[in-house]
Amino acid sequence: MQPTVNPTPPASLLPSNRLKSLDVLRGLIMLLLAAESCHLYIAMNEEFATGIPNAVVEQFFHHPWHGLRFWDLVQPAFMTMAGAALYISFYNKSKKGITWETNFRHVAIRCFKLFLFGTALHCIYAGKMVWELWNVLTQLAFTTLIAYAIIRKSSLFQIIFSVALLILTELLYRFVLMPGFDKPFTHSENFGAWFDTIVMGKINSDGWVAINIIPTAAHTIWGVLAGKLIISKESSAKKLKTLVIAGLVALAAGYALDLSGITPIIKRISTSSFTLASGGWILLMMALLYYIIDLRGWNRFAWVFEVMGMNAIFIYLFFETVGVQWLNGAVAIFTNGFTGLFNTPAGIQAIFAALMTLFVEWYLCYWLYKRRIFLKL
Repeated sequence: MQPTVNPTPPASLLPSNRLKSLDVLRGLIMLLLAAESCHLYIAMNEEFATGIPNAVVEQFFHHPWHGLRFWDLVQPAFMTMAGAALYISFYNKSKKGITWETNFRHVAIRCFKLFLFGTALHCIYAGKMVWELWNVLTQLAFTTLIAYAIIRKSSLFQIIFSVALLILTELLYRFVLMPGFDKPFTHSENFGAWFDTIVMGKINSDGWVAINIIPTAAHTIWGVLAGKLIISKESSAKKLKTLVIAGLVALAAGYALDLSGITPIIKRISTSSFTLASGGWILLMMALLYYIIDLRGWNRFAWVFEVMGMNAIFIYLFFETVGVQWLNGAVAIFTNGFTGLFNTPAGIQAIFAALMTLFVEWYLCYWLYKRRIFLKL
């Protein structure tokens, strides 16, 4: 992590040339992920076990297999935002005369760091040294390299390439049928699980597979395309229209594959139908925020999310390590001591503790944000 510090921030905390909607969406994603690490959703699920509240809370958990919930969109959004930021950074550097080749060294080193942090997190989760490649940072390391390799190509080429990745995924799952792993879309009996036994000597009990780097690279590429579109010289109306149409087309294609029985929507192995459907939802979310924040200027409370979006990787590593390992419990000591004075039910105590921990993590980002300290890989 390398801090960038500006001791004399201007009146506006963010530089005027930043895309606010991108920072807000990135910050929203990180806020949602932080809430998960604080065990907020678990506490709410235990407290609201039935009825409509439970149906709402259920959306903050991954679908067990065939289906799509809101929480299944978080990782694709993370990948898409990374792609958009990758292109905007590349564009700004190219205007300064920095070549693709020169910048590649920086991108490669960053991806190597992402890979190291991603694999290290698995060791922390397990409490021992393990070799596992399922973490989002590990996946992002590969998808970033794939997206950067074709970042100078035309938009048409990039679209065709991303579709080719989905077709490759279909072919691998349907035609690489190994003994015990010959059921393309069955939990732990598919190509992805077999590939994990080769690379890691194990499979994930929850169904996640490392080969997701192939289909989800499409999300990062679509992020590159979105970033290229938004900072282009096209009119704002055309940019918005293109994002909406692209989102609707991807949604229609994804759900058509699922409903027709051709390819089920499965997040854990990132089937082509899932990649398309989730990508469509993310593009529509980007369009909505672009319209609200960048075009209409309704951004009075945008800073609430920006403070986390500007230090996304740092806060992710923080709440996945210090947060889960120590901060959650430390905050709960004091919140439970306070709420216990009023005979508060245990379920409500857990929710309150999670919310207060989330606030502490948000305030940490706010403290860094106010001082223009941005920790980057």
